[in-house]
Amino acid sequence: MKLKLILIAILTIVSVNCISQTSYESGYYITTNNEKVPCLILNNDWLNNPTAISVKLTENEEPKTVSIETIKEFEIIGKNKYQKHTVNIDRSSNFLNSLDSNRNPIFKEEQLFLKVLIEGKANLYVYNANNIEKFFFSVNNAKIEQLIYKSYLSDENQVLKNNNFRQQIFTNLNCSDISINDVQNIDYKSNKLIDIFVKYNKCTNAQFTNYEVKNNKGTFNLYFKAGIKSASLDIKNSVSKLKETDFGNKVGIRVGVEAEIFLPFNNNKWAIIIEPTYQNFTAKKETTTLKSEVDYKSIEIPFGVRHYMYINQNSKLFINGFVLMDFNLNSTMKFKRQYDSTLDIKSGTNIAFGIGYNYNEKVSLEFRYHSDRDLLTNYVSWDSTYKSISFIIGYSIL
Repeated sequence: MKLKLILIAILTIVSVNCISQTSYESGYYITTNNEKVPCLILNNDWLNNPTAISVKLTENEEPKTVSIETIKEFEIIGKNKYQKHTVNIDRSSNFLNSLDSNRNPIFKEEQLFLKVLIEGKANLYVYNANNIEKFFFSVNNAKIEQLIYKSYLSDENQVLKNNNFRQQIFTNLNCSDISINDVQNIDYKSNKLIDIFVKYNKCTNAQFTNYEVKNNKGTFNLYFKAGIKSASLDIKNSVSKLKETDFGNKVGIRVGVEAEIFLPFNNNKWAIIIEPTYQNFTAKKETTTLKSEVDYKSIEIPFGVRHYMYINQNSKLFINGFVLMDFNLNSTMKFKRQYDSTLDIKSGTNIAFGIGYNYNEKVSLEFRYHSDRDLLTNYVSWDSTYKSISFIIGYSIL
């Protein structure tokens, strides 16, 4: 029941905030008639290249949708720039189950919005859609070409690579500062290609703009996390009910470090989380027939995903979900009757959900619910239910 309530609360918050978590920012678009229109553009920090944008001419105006058919360029000032171009694109995938035996790209002429990465004497563009990423380039305003990179299968079903993009770069970015060694091992990745195009524009003393520098956001946070955990433990035994013990609810501490790695899209609204944490649960229970003790200490390692919902520039709400691995630290349960028995604790994996608030990426507050965890996975006749909720405070240390 508690888990259902947590899920309902999380879904409610997402639905309430889904409209307000993106913002309209200053920019412009250029129509196919070469009319430049200053406006506010909804910044979705697109994972896939857009086919349309939402714009407002003034803050109080109702938004309207502008499609690729009616414009040829738009820019969110200082953030993103896209241009419409007619290009030959090879949409072949690099996923193993989609590979064919054709080494050469299969081009099709299409009209696309390309994201501008570098603009200068040598221009670099990228197109993302449906799990493909293709880079394009032009030099001295020549026709835009795709940088060719294609995986394919040999006759023996080995995966081979067509790395012709390296030859394209070496041939077209001809400069004394760029050697064969700079090119021959370059990867087909945004940051590597940006570096080589920046190097060429600098080498030729060309004026250029690196839009990825403008759009560079913090991609990693490190937090010290401390909190209070309210936990309960109930022990059952299928052989003897005399050994069953409900230790009740206890309050303890949790201390850890959280690494937060932002995903490179959607305005830093999504992040991968890992949070090694020390926690403990110590309790005693005594009846007329049995004295029970538990000393449970462990390092929890939650792996999870976090989603932010912005309130304003400095404040944001978040929800997160985790899968937890638990490594106990010489933890035991003891039962004393006519004779003593000791059980070694070995816990299973469980999940957790949290909801919280972050201020200026410096301080965070979070309420977190943990699903049931079995601490006696090594024993057939024993069953345990460990439940907990936590209130956690975080402070940025990096």
